[in-house]
Amino acid sequence: MKSLAKWSVDDYHRMVEVGILRGRHVELLAGEIVEMSPETPIHYTTAKRGAKYLEELLAGKADVRFNGPITLSDSEPEPDIAIVRLPESSYNDRHPAPRDIFWIVEVAKTSLNKDLEIKAVIYATAEIQEYWVLNLSAKEMIVFRNPQNGKYIEQYTIQQGTITPLAFADVSVSVQRLLP
Repeated sequence: MKSLAKWSVDDYHRMVEVGILRGRHVELLAGEIVEMSPETPIHYTTAKRGAKYLEELLAGKADVRFNGPITLSDSEPEPDIAIVRLPESSYNDRHPAPRDIFWIVEVAKTSLNKDLEIKAVIYATAEIQEYWVLNLSAKEMIVFRNPQNGKYIEQYTIQQGTITPLAFADVSVSVQRLLP
């Protein structure tokens, strides 16, 4: 029986630094270097529009990162949107870590299974308190909250109305503004 060698975040950073991964669209997930799905136009547009909308809502409260890496214990995914602590200058020499992250948003069409299964476990294991998946096919948002033992204990789906993120009780996010 063969077993795969797992890569550490440090190994991955060294590969990036020396150019081994140049030109490859990859991310480190649970110690494995995984090719990222090509973005469809609707995926990119939805993520970019969502990031701009969240930037407006969270001005002065959080940094909204678009398609940027975050560093977890054995993963370095590149979520579509990550809402992280200010100041932005904190990330000049490192990517945001779990202690910096308020919540994550992934936009999914071709990547839905990866986002609902693999990434949900990775984010819950890292104890990221809230994770939203915008399911483009069903035009719905799947909300994951309250991680415990590598799983989110709260999960629900919404298609309209508003949601208040756990980290910001004074912010109302329009689901319709996030979905295409």
